[in-house]
Amino acid sequence: MKKNILYLLLSLVFIATSCQQQPQKNQEKSEPKFDKISTYYFIRHAEKDTTDTENHNPALTAEGKQRAENWKNVFTDVDFDAIYSSDFIRTKETAQPTADSKNLAIEIYDHTQLNSEEFQKATKGKKVLVVGHTNTTPYFANAVLGEDYFKNDIDETQHGKLFIVQVHLKGENTIQNLTIN
Repeated sequence: MKKNILYLLLSLVFIATSCQQQPQKNQEKSEPKFDKISTYYFIRHAEKDTTDTENHNPALTAEGKQRAENWKNVFTDVDFDAIYSSDFIRTKETAQPTADSKNLAIEIYDHTQLNSEEFQKATKGKKVLVVGHTNTTPYFANAVLGEDYFKNDIDETQHGKLFIVQVHLKGENTIQNLTIN
């Protein structure tokens, strides 16, 4: 009786394993489950020195320099491939602590040519920090996203806005809008 049960169990295992469906050799390759994602982190420059109203390219204040250090800490776990800044002292000073911590050079973008073809090509499939201004940051995020999601300039008193835009090749984009103070 025990031999019969053992024989039956072995027969069932053999049948079960031999009946499993074998992959067909000429099957078409299935589409990959994940597409290449480009992730953009957009921030506005930190607090600038406004004491000289004639200076159109001021540096950061002490408070602004501390905020730039804080951004570095916020981005500790983000493995950026590139860091972009407009060609102004305040934006470059905001980006510098993060760039130093990641051993990356700051790339300059033309703030009048948001999401240029050159920028798109250079950042496709990468994680990128972009430092801009009250009147460019939301519009740059919109340009990358391909729609007018962010409707207004950043308020002049706001320095902790973070826009995270993920662009998927298949068009399933995601947006996060955070305030970090």
